[in-house]
Amino acid sequence: MNTIDIRLLQVLDAIYRTRSVTGAATALDLGQPAVSVALSKLRQQFGDPLFVRTSKGMEPTPLGEGLVRPVRSALEALEVVLGHRDTFEPATSERTFRICMTDISQLVLLPKLWATLRATAPNIRIEIIPLTKDIARLLESGEADLALGYLPQLEAGFYQNVLFVQHFVCMVSAHHPRIQHELTLHHFASEDHAVISSSGSAPLLIDQEIARMGIKRKISLKIPNFIGAALVVEHTDLIITIPSRLGDVLHGRGALRTFAVPFQLPQYEVKQHWHERYHNDPGSQWLRRVIAELLTTRPAA
Repeated sequence: MNTIDIRLLQVLDAIYRTRSVTGAATALDLGQPAVSVALSKLRQQFGDPLFVRTSKGMEPTPLGEGLVRPVRSALEALEVVLGHRDTFEPATSERTFRICMTDISQLVLLPKLWATLRATAPNIRIEIIPLTKDIARLLESGEADLALGYLPQLEAGFYQNVLFVQHFVCMVSAHHPRIQHELTLHHFASEDHAVISSSGSAPLLIDQEIARMGIKRKISLKIPNFIGAALVVEHTDLIITIPSRLGDVLHGRGALRTFAVPFQLPQYEVKQHWHERYHNDPGSQWLRRVIAELLTTRPAA
């Protein structure tokens, strides 16, 4: 092999990241036929299919998998050598940003973010990705631009920015037969609870602290996310312990009452996290700045 077009290397990297010819075309701002032609040239160049269609998308062959790391290194080296620096104009950009976030962040952030984007960046597209155990890989590979939440597993090896400090509150139905004006430790120990069954860090923090303090809790309902559980509580006599910002959003939108937790639970920091490869990217810098401005507009409770 003597020479190869840089664009072909970019296509190989993009198909690996997105597992899709269509996704690669979107990521590179190219037409799908152009990406298909590029893939055909790559296959001819290397004498290997490189990617094959499966039920999960375009999966790499062993050779394709082996090429990804050196191809990325080559692209990054070329960017440095050529002194290339992207520019980003929010008003005209048609870029798609992929953000990993919790259901709570979706409720708290997305309406504000959408209003801001319609006013300043009308052609920007946002794709929300659920938080999973695969977050680190998604950020490293570029399949996600940003991750928002309480994510202690990303404390090392990723850039981060504190957005706000979160604490917990308890919520019950406004028609709860026994809890009206205050929620006591006796109520907490004797009433039925709805809890979150996801592996997220915030529910785990609640469980660990309650166990450490030896407080008993009658768990009658497990549900995968905070929002669904809060809506169920409105029509039952269950108690749920939720992050305070979710309580702020739900307050006044249903027949619900919010109370302080009748014992001490630790606060935690909600942050945005990103990988080093996007630290200096102008578009990513702009998005991080917008999110920080939207979520740090009031002092932490």
